[in-house]
Amino acid sequence: MADWEFRPASAADGEAVAELRAVVMRPDLERLGRYDEQRVRQRLRDGFTPAHTWMIEVGGAFAGCVALRPAKDTYWLEHFYLDPELQGKGIGSAVLRRLLEQCDREDAVVRLNVLQGSPARRLYERHGFTVETEDPVDVFMVRQPVSAWRSSGGSI
Repeated sequence: MADWEFRPASAADGEAVAELRAVVMRPDLERLGRYDEQRVRQRLRDGFTPAHTWMIEVGGAFAGCVALRPAKDTYWLEHFYLDPELQGKGIGSAVLRRLLEQCDREDAVVRLNVLQGSPARRLYERHGFTVETEDPVDVFMVRQPVSAWRSSGGSI
C-alpha cells in the first residue's frame, strides 16, 4: 500500500474534488442512467463543506477526499472519492479504518449512502456497515460503534 496522509480541506479544493467526483462516479451513474456532466459536479459544489472534509494525499499529491459530517446522534460519511488509479491498493480501507476508529472512540454511529451496484458497497460491508434502507438508486447503510457490537455479542 502506498503511504498516504490527510490534510484539512480548504474552499480552494472544491473544484479538484468536483472533478474527481465526476470521474469516480461516472461508471455507476451511467449504468443507472443518471449521469449528467454538469450535475455531478454541481452536487459536490453545493455540498462541499471544507470544515468536515479531509484531502487524501499520496506522495504529497492530491489523491482523493473524504468527509465526516456530524449530524444528530450520528456522523455521515460523505464525498469519499479516491483516484481510480489508486483504488484497490488498500488506501481506501486504511482511510476508512482511521475514520471509524475515531468514531468508535466517540461511540458514534456512522451512516452513508452508496449507489446501487457500486463496488464501494463491498468496502463498506467489510468495515461493518449494513443496509438500513434502499431505493432503486441508493443504498443507505449504517455502522454501529464497536462498543455496541461487543455489547450485543457481535464481533469485528
